[in-house]
Amino acid sequence: MPAAPPAPIPAGLGQLAGCDPACPDELPDLLARLSCLPDPRRRRGRRHPLPYVLAVAACAVLAGAKSLTAIAEWAADAPDRLLFCCGAALRDPDRPCRAPSEATVRRVLQRIDGDAFDAAIGGWLTARAAASRAAG
Repeated sequence: MPAAPPAPIPAGLGQLAGCDPACPDELPDLLARLSCLPDPRRRRGRRHPLPYVLAVAACAVLAGAKSLTAIAEWAADAPDRLLFCCGAALRDPDRPCRAPSEATVRRVLQRIDGDAFDAAIGGWLTARAAASRAAG
């Protein structure tokens, strides 16, 4: 039996496909917008803050990830500095930033309010485009 194809990215992240990768100085605005989303997870057992998981997923898609597996692979390979800019919690001195697993990314993206997530990403992209026009 052939392996199942990788799960595609959800629509909220799909609008990022084909955009230029994010610069670290653009991430605070993205995190601020994602911080407004309600976290659908129970408090107990949360390893990563919601805005961090979503920002990592967004950055992975901006870097070319086209599936949940690719998002998790990108996150696992991302440098600590970038994960920290995405909102990673500092816990272990040997590996200060831990990337969310594929299962975590998948569960969060399945449970998040899709309309609110889409609006947050869309608002960030609009503000990013306006800043780029103003600078250029």
